[in-house]
Amino acid sequence: MNVDRARLSTLSRGVPWVPQPGPQLQAFLCEADQLLYGGAAGGGKTALGIGLAVTRHRRTLFVRREATQLMPVVDEIGALLGGRVGLNGQDRIWRLPHGRQIQFGGVPNAGDEAKFQGNPRDLLVCDEAANLLESQVRFLLGWLRTTDRKQRVRALLCSNPPTSAEGEWLVRWFAPWLDPAFPTPALPGELRWVAMVDGAERWVDGPEPFKHKGETISPISRTFIPSRVADNRFLAGTNYVRQLQALPEPLRSQMLQGDFTAGRSDDEWQVIPSAWVKAAMDRWHTAPAELGPVSSVGVDPSRGGDETTIAARRGWRYDEIATVKPDSSGVVTGGAAALRAMEVAGDEAPIHVDVIGIGASVIDHLDGLVGRRVVGVNNSEGSDGTDMSGKLSFVNRRAETWWRFREALSPDRAPRVALPPDQRLYADLCAPRYRLSGRGLIIEEKAEVKKRLGRSPDRGDAVVLAAIRTVVITDNQTGERSAVRSFGSSR
Repeated sequence: MNVDRARLSTLSRGVPWVPQPGPQLQAFLCEADQLLYGGAAGGGKTALGIGLAVTRHRRTLFVRREATQLMPVVDEIGALLGGRVGLNGQDRIWRLPHGRQIQFGGVPNAGDEAKFQGNPRDLLVCDEAANLLESQVRFLLGWLRTTDRKQRVRALLCSNPPTSAEGEWLVRWFAPWLDPAFPTPALPGELRWVAMVDGAERWVDGPEPFKHKGETISPISRTFIPSRVADNRFLAGTNYVRQLQALPEPLRSQMLQGDFTAGRSDDEWQVIPSAWVKAAMDRWHTAPAELGPVSSVGVDPSRGGDETTIAARRGWRYDEIATVKPDSSGVVTGGAAALRAMEVAGDEAPIHVDVIGIGASVIDHLDGLVGRRVVGVNNSEGSDGTDMSGKLSFVNRRAETWWRFREALSPDRAPRVALPPDQRLYADLCAPRYRLSGRGLIIEEKAEVKKRLGRSPDRGDAVVLAAIRTVVITDNQTGERSAVRSFGSSR
């Protein structure tokens, strides 16, 4: 604490705000390029963002999901500075003395982040980050820069634990601290480095730049510093702790302890309960790894520059997800996707392909490679199936395939599905919602799920396609293997 006080003495000279000793000071001095701070409620998360903006940075963008949620932030800055001189309420820009500037913004919908395009800033504060979409945060990070060599550049993500699948990206970004399954856990405040390689993040050993396909890639540093209400002296002696203690679980553990592993509450109309997905992922390490050849493959072809996703299962144990990255022109060709699917499927498994869009090209190529083992799945096609009770009908194939996978994950079903631990897959499977109509059960379209996640739920769709149970028979005369029966199939 003596070290903290010495630092505070230095920091407090002539500035309107100083961090509190403990986690807030540690976060204030943290050298990470991207810092996740908080976890629990009342830990001084927003105050840290304000403090950095008014004392250490020239241009700040302060973002929340809804712009109206930023009014308390404006009020707090006004109280700190003794007025609102320099605030332009219409533009939501506050011009402070000494050339500092804070811009406030809300991004309620996917795509709203584009209004901040081309506006450089040296501090990005994502307040209540778990409520933002991953795609929004990545986009905003693209303009985190400065031409002033003396100015520090960083991103501050302030957040409580996510309470829905849409916020699970935060656990993946900070997996060394938040994901219990991460192989090499990190301590709070410890720097770890991550690099974007072939369109996917990869944890690397250190900050040293490295060569990949002729490009020099420089890793960025991340860390997580937890804080709780007990670390906030301004809330000491209030009844806020008592209020948090009175919350029901798992909200109590999330808000009081900052527990990112505590269960989140599912949407009332969520197709697959999150607990079922988690249980299937927990079984993956204990399920037999050698179950013979691949039994079924699901292919979700890419659209608009996304990667093609391929899921394979052996019995009911799924392999790790395979992908095909876009080529130099930004697309995955039908031929490239077909070749990879054939490699994954081996010589016997049926290959289920979403026929919409580029899927038709993938099927055409697979017809020449594996013959009649390819199964085209048209999700918009009508369905004459019912659920296990025989009472619930489905409006289309998409509803049928997803609901049958829900039934396969049910705790009272055998054999037990085992899924690879994968945060993106977890979010994909927990995201879709359903509703009931006079024609039967309807599951929202993929485009609607994409709006909430901020990306395409390809991994979940591929896994559901691979769950389709298709019989493959061999012609005794020709030796050709053919798919002859499946649910949710157009062939």
